Amino acid sequence: MFNNTTIVGLIAAFCTTLSFLPQALQTIKTKDTKGISLSMYSLFTFGTLLWFTFGIMSTNYPIMIANGITLILALIILTYKIKYK
Repeated sequence: MFNNTTIVGLIAAFCTTLSFLPQALQTIKTKDTKGISLSMYSLFTFGTLLWFTFGIMSTNYPIMIANGITLILALIILTYKIKYK
């Protein structure tokens, strides 16, 4: 069903997205964003959007899945950073 390259990509996507999850959930839970740079997080979110777009354009499912999930979480955190200054 999946070739070895896709399997490696899915495992990598799972690991990187999973590693981002605890910090994202903590930030969402506490709404504490004072330790986050607005410019850095804006650039990170934009980069994630571009990676997600790249995944769609190249039909690369590991990139689409990992960056789609990360983009949603990053947008929530970025919104909190702007809203709860």
